[in-house]
Amino acid sequence: MSLTRRESLRLIGGGVAVGAMLPAAVGGRAHAASRAPRFRVGVTDWNLKLEGKPEAVALAKSLGFDGVQVSIGKGTDRLPLSDPALQATYLAESRRVGLPLASLCLEVLHRNYLKSDPLGARWVADAVPIARALGVKVILLPFFGKGALETAAEMDKVGDVLRDVAPAAEKAGVILGLEDTISARDNVRIMERTKSPAVLTYYDVGNSTKGGFNVVEEIRWLGASRICEVHLKDNPNYLGKGLIDFPAVVAALADIGFAQWAELETDCPSGSVEKDMAANLAYIRGVMAEQARKA
Repeated sequence: MSLTRRESLRLIGGGVAVGAMLPAAVGGRAHAASRAPRFRVGVTDWNLKLEGKPEAVALAKSLGFDGVQVSIGKGTDRLPLSDPALQATYLAESRRVGLPLASLCLEVLHRNYLKSDPLGARWVADAVPIARALGVKVILLPFFGKGALETAAEMDKVGDVLRDVAPAAEKAGVILGLEDTISARDNVRIMERTKSPAVLTYYDVGNSTKGGFNVVEEIRWLGASRICEVHLKDNPNYLGKGLIDFPAVVAALADIGFAQWAELETDCPSGSVEKDMAANLAYIRGVMAEQARKA
């Protein structure tokens, strides 16, 4: 399926890449020459130990992050963040401290698996207007534990479910991001099955490293057009102290022109959220500064 210029510009409109229906070459240029990083660094509210709490906004700001990823919550009859009063609280806090809400996480999919539970599709559909109300462009859809995608049939099922939901996301200017344990190529297979540019890969370097994938190669293969957002972590280690080569990761993201959010989803080995988050943020900013120096 090809996109018209008008459709492409409409989806690019809040800084979100068009993605799935465009070739990776759009964002994945040859990387002979180094480029400066263009992405912003946020943090997940659950790693701040403030999941679903507006107080996460001020804490993220105080630690020096550029934004915060917000949990939507696990309701039974409705999603907690669908409450207009709670939305207003988040927006007011964001304005007060001067920190953007970077994206949302639909963590209820840890309970109602999109691959098998009809409620999962309902929650995705219900999350779209929440994102729009908060001015957020990306909703993370997690596939882990019993909800992990393990077979081609499960991947096809998710693609088919999202094909039904994606038109509403497109209309709202919202991207549905696939975060999972499968390969980049399998993620693109799902994206293509949805037949929608509103479904992209939410790339997590920690999960993919644990899955045995070469994260630098996958990032370069995907290109900026197929990645909506990134999680940076190497748990349970501090960044730079584990297996992942973060200078190579940052170089890859810079070289493909990735300009969206990279969220720290890092553990706190010492038990101090403030100390450990500050250390990890300082490390990744140092890596970004070195990459910029070489550009």
